[in-house]
Amino acid sequence: MTTILRGNILHTPAFGRLETAPGGFLILEDGVIEGVFERLPERYAACPVTDYGGALILPSFADMHLHAPQYAMMSMGMDLPLLDWLDTYTFRTEARYEDTDFAREVYRQLARDLLAWGTTRVVMFASRHTDATLILMEELERAGVTGLVGKVNMDRNGGPAQETTEDSIRETLRWLENCHFEHIKPIITPRFTPSCTDGLMAELGKIARERNLPVQSHLSENTGEIAWVKELHPDCGQYWETYKKYGLWKDGALMAHCVHSDRREQEAMAEAGVWAVHCAASNLNLCSGTAPVREMIDRGLRVALGSDVAGGETLSMAHMTAMTIRASKLKQMETGAPFFTVPEALYLGTAAGHRYFGAKGGFQPGDALHAVVVDDSDMPASAKELSLAERLERILYNMERKHIKAVYSEGRLVHRA
Repeated sequence: MTTILRGNILHTPAFGRLETAPGGFLILEDGVIEGVFERLPERYAACPVTDYGGALILPSFADMHLHAPQYAMMSMGMDLPLLDWLDTYTFRTEARYEDTDFAREVYRQLARDLLAWGTTRVVMFASRHTDATLILMEELERAGVTGLVGKVNMDRNGGPAQETTEDSIRETLRWLENCHFEHIKPIITPRFTPSCTDGLMAELGKIARERNLPVQSHLSENTGEIAWVKELHPDCGQYWETYKKYGLWKDGALMAHCVHSDRREQEAMAEAGVWAVHCAASNLNLCSGTAPVREMIDRGLRVALGSDVAGGETLSMAHMTAMTIRASKLKQMETGAPFFTVPEALYLGTAAGHRYFGAKGGFQPGDALHAVVVDDSDMPASAKELSLAERLERILYNMERKHIKAVYSEGRLVHRA
């Protein structure tokens, strides 16, 4: 079936390169992109067109690191550093997900809100609870969100959210046997090195290897955390080696934060094909620091963005994209590294995440459509006529849910305001 969308089309097919098609046409066949055209090709003249008028049509956002159970405590505890915040708020909140009715209520709202903010691809931490994790995957699938979800593993230093080593392994296998979803797939998820014993890390590495599953965790987020890891693993020179020695440091692994990753750690990531997920808002909220993202990219690392809810205070990846620019300006004042432009940050917030899942980036032929339609007509009048690039910049900093009029995921219309 042919689908044609018309509007002001903007996308970043490569890092830092913004392409626009004012009043252009985005043509799909069975939800797969045929191309972006400034004028409608004659062969499509008889096909119906969904005309979004003066609205902007952008690639949807990809949130590559967030903690689904923490959605229930979003914007709380922002006056605490990471480890105190975990003990005071996070672990207690996550323990609530033993209650599957509570999980269903929270996760259904989370799935809806992700789409309302224009996010269609995610990589999520759940809690340690198998049944609640399956509920999360089910609700995301039903709503039309795509991506990866992991049952969290933590058999030490987890307070009321902790599990035994035996339970963690058994429940991980039970969870995997019940992951039968089309658009939401499993990812192995040791919370971070301090929360997993050596035995559990070894078993998770074995499961990831035998089942060819991706891995996600945290890396070098906070100086206190790094010192703790060194105490637990004195045989490892750096944090990343605690994952490598158990087979969890592999191509496609996603490591969130990397705030304090030095040259050696960055080079190890690039060599292994490990991705860094930059969570600018969370790193500032929890006083962890500002990651050297420009440096990472220059060294060949693959980098995408995450909200890190609830360390991050919002699901809006538009705001997280703008925060990435702000954080890069802080880094420029510290090191002199050039801050990110709007096209560079948009690429990190959209195309980079989609590329992790095998897409080409931007609106490229052959990719399933992931798009958001933004109507900025009620924003304050400007003293001059704004270019599409200027309108893009304005919405990244100021967009609210009301501005998102339609969202497409895997070629399907999944949200309409």
